[in-house]
Amino acid sequence: QVQLVESGGGLVQAGGSLRLSCVASGRTIRNDAMGWFRQAPGKEREFVAALTWTGGRTNYAEFAKGRFTISRNNAKNTVYLQMNSLKPEDTAVYYCAANPGGGTLYKEYEYDYWGQGTQVTVYS
Repeated sequence: QVQLVESGGGLVQAGGSLRLSCVASGRTIRNDAMGWFRQAPGKEREFVAALTWTGGRTNYAEFAKGRFTISRNNAKNTVYLQMNSLKPEDTAVYYCAANPGGGTLYKEYEYDYWGQGTQVTVYS
């Protein structure tokens, strides 16, 4: 079992930045692909970004390209999401998830373990 705990969310003005962290416990995640998803009020959860266990392959949603960067530190069992140039439409609960099996990296069903989420609110 893997437990994932996100942190780093908060209230930020449009144009600002936030860095989300996701710490895993229970077992190492060094062999898992890791992803970030988000869910805005009244909307379905959507893919944001993901990377393989080596970090050699990344996948970003179109809205995240050029603004968000996913990275990982396997020694710390931690995954990060650096978010720059934030917009009000980025307001959502952000979840990290672990994917032991690989695949496309952007499909929710590929992820077996999920955190509880961290709220990101961007105001204009």
